[in-house]
Amino acid sequence: MVLQWDVIGDAGRSVLADPPRLRSVRRIIAGPRPDEAFDRLAMLVNKLVDAPMGVVSLVDVDRQHLAGHVGVPDPLGTVREMPLTHSFSRHVVVAGEMLAISDVRADPRTRDNPSIQELGALAYAGAPITDPDGLIVGALCAIDREPRVWTPSEITLIRELAEVCSSEVCLRIARAAADEARQGAESAHQQLEVLAELTESLAATMDVEEAMRRLGDVVTTRLADWCVVTVTDGPRGPAHVSATHRDPARAADMARLAELGVRSRADLRAMVRAVRRTRALRTTDGAADLQSRLHDAELAEITARAGFGASLLVPITSPVRQPAFGAVLLVKEPERAAFTAAEERTAAEIGRRAGLAVENSRLYREQRHVAEVLQRSLLTELPVIPGVGLHARYVPAQDGTAVGGDWYDAFAQPDGSVVVAVGDVAGHDIEAAATMGQMRNLVRGNAYGRLDDPGVLLSDLDQALQGLRVPGAATAVLARVCRSWSGWSVSFASAGHPPPLLLLPDGTVQTWWVPPEPLLGLPPREPRSTSHRFVPPGSTLVLYTDGLVEDRERLLDEGVAAIAEVLRAGAGLPPDELCERLLAAATSGNDDIALLLVGLD
Repeated sequence: MVLQWDVIGDAGRSVLADPPRLRSVRRIIAGPRPDEAFDRLAMLVNKLVDAPMGVVSLVDVDRQHLAGHVGVPDPLGTVREMPLTHSFSRHVVVAGEMLAISDVRADPRTRDNPSIQELGALAYAGAPITDPDGLIVGALCAIDREPRVWTPSEITLIRELAEVCSSEVCLRIARAAADEARQGAESAHQQLEVLAELTESLAATMDVEEAMRRLGDVVTTRLADWCVVTVTDGPRGPAHVSATHRDPARAADMARLAELGVRSRADLRAMVRAVRRTRALRTTDGAADLQSRLHDAELAEITARAGFGASLLVPITSPVRQPAFGAVLLVKEPERAAFTAAEERTAAEIGRRAGLAVENSRLYREQRHVAEVLQRSLLTELPVIPGVGLHARYVPAQDGTAVGGDWYDAFAQPDGSVVVAVGDVAGHDIEAAATMGQMRNLVRGNAYGRLDDPGVLLSDLDQALQGLRVPGAATAVLARVCRSWSGWSVSFASAGHPPPLLLLPDGTVQTWWVPPEPLLGLPPREPRSTSHRFVPPGSTLVLYTDGLVEDRERLLDEGVAAIAEVLRAGAGLPPDELCERLLAAATSGNDDIALLLVGLD
């Protein structure tokens, strides 16, 4: 095959053929089978940017792998790869930055690309996907079959999604590197059991402190009498120290040792420096070597009481961050035999796995932050409407990093009425967020400018969801608020959603239970019904998702009653404070919460 090297030049060829970059690409190539995570990212590009094709591309030396895609026709869509001559994303890899082309036929880099004829690709926007070392392995891209000018918001969204994709790539490379290390390790049966137990223990938590405590429990059961685990986040970053002894009577000493270790940054840095350039540091007489390096007198005294015999110091590293950013000190009491070479290899692997646990915790926090930012970017900015006070909150679930499907919305109608809605798409992932965005926009487009009852609007929405094949199902409540001669009238319809609550001016609370109706997105059976209520001035309508009221320990009715009691107790409070009290009453944290308060003057 003759590649178009004249388009990218020798420098570009060197970038594409870079061995470390190719190693990362080949660690994450899944072959022709579908990849759910990458396909979801491609789908999100397809839906949110309104591009016919969304692609997660990984650029190898002579071909481009479609790790995830939506809209790419067969046979390329089935085999999930194409010759490099067809790749627009290779220019992103070579340039090292975002590439947005309104018409690829007019760009000298792309005008001869065969994808123009074979795929009908005429506009391209791609953002770099990077590995843990910052090397560009491919691009997350949107492709249109018509020329288009990519807006700044579309470019920003593609960049943000590429960051999410890069986090997924980093996690996969870290796991692949760990697998390679495990496959090459030679260890006795006992050491293999240690690693298996440690892996299972560390995989069950994303908290650094808890991971260090679990590591200490495992190694003091299997390898050493006591150990110290230290992790530093740069010269001025936070320090984490954990100490564990096999003997429970030494627990107070170990707690004090950890406390002193955090204060004595010089001793922490000395431990990390001691192993930064070595695989491990093994001694037969710890009292004469490592213990003598301690600057803090009380620290030295505690280690002497614990019994400082043979010691083994190994670095905490990970494939994502180099060099060592922590260390594990394993110590045996003086009467015990020195550490063996096999134990040293096992300890070195423990250090690497501890590094992966710490790195996964960091990536978890970063992904959660990105997910929350993305989630909030999909939520509506509430309008300012005379006589109607709108206050909303969104709280993500506490048990994952994923984007959720809860939403709230409010907008004014041309006739002066106000439409408010709250909904919950099943799931806690990017697909749920994409479906949520579609449903919210369909609700707006379907309801705006129409005088129909909310039940009619939801019935029409059912047909639209079925006809447009929008995936997923959702609960929702849709309400229209109108002024009446002596207050307000509220008409609403519910699709399997928890009942609205109304806080009246005298502090009483109404729960608007209605007969249950099917979720949105399911095949409609009968026309949906609409309920009508009169609301006096000074009332507050409360719409919410089930995360506010559901709990494994109680029924839905009990959860609704508990929230109603919070409303009664909070009558007269400012709306923002009332929101906080309602959220504080939802203690489970196992589901997302969307909350909308509608104050009616």
